[in-house]
Amino acid sequence: MASHTLSKLSPSTAPFSPSTGARLPRRPMLVSSLRLPNAWLGARDFSLRSMGLASRLPRPRPIIATVAFSLPTAKPERVSSGENVPRWSRKAIKSFAMGELEARKLKYPTTGTEALLMGLLIEGTSAAAKFLQANGITLFKVREESIKLNPKGDMYFFSPEHPPLTEDCQRVLDWAVDQKLKSADGGEITTSHLLLGIWSEVESPGHKILAALGFDDGKAKELKSQISEPEYDD
Repeated sequence: MASHTLSKLSPSTAPFSPSTGARLPRRPMLVSSLRLPNAWLGARDFSLRSMGLASRLPRPRPIIATVAFSLPTAKPERVSSGENVPRWSRKAIKSFAMGELEARKLKYPTTGTEALLMGLLIEGTSAAAKFLQANGITLFKVREESIKLNPKGDMYFFSPEHPPLTEDCQRVLDWAVDQKLKSADGGEITTSHLLLGIWSEVESPGHKILAALGFDDGKAKELKSQISEPEYDD
């Protein structure tokens, strides 16, 4: 805290010169620090730096989700061959990033189909998220089922910034690209492709969670009929 100068002094408190008897000018008093009264301990300096605690305070470790412009593929030859691969929608990319972040929160070493499913619901505004919510499938229910299948990791374990994809989760991404290429209708790969991709992986945790919460082939067919509709940012 900046020093404060006490410049106003009472004349009666100024000292006298022993030789002339005249009053001498009083030097200003400098207050170098703020000391607050304490009823139990007297005057105490409440500066964290003065108590040596500033460097001991715990610093929370931030969790950051990095959003890329595309999603991982197990078929890099597509890019090298110059094939016109359709783009992912912004909501699909955001859902994927939210799935990675959820995997890290749950202390999972990898990003699986269950994390991708939670990412869709965390994003919350896409066609796939709204379809799930309309059918009673919520983030709370999916997270609860996910922990039953795959309990939380050790509290002292820190997941990498980008937990590697499980094999079934990677197949979901490539399935979505393949289906979009087969349709030849232009446009982007949407969250509906991701959701149907999760459903196509029958042995994956994401499919098992969807089935446990009432999702079936009939609902998948209904979603597929709406898959050509573009996703616009709200």
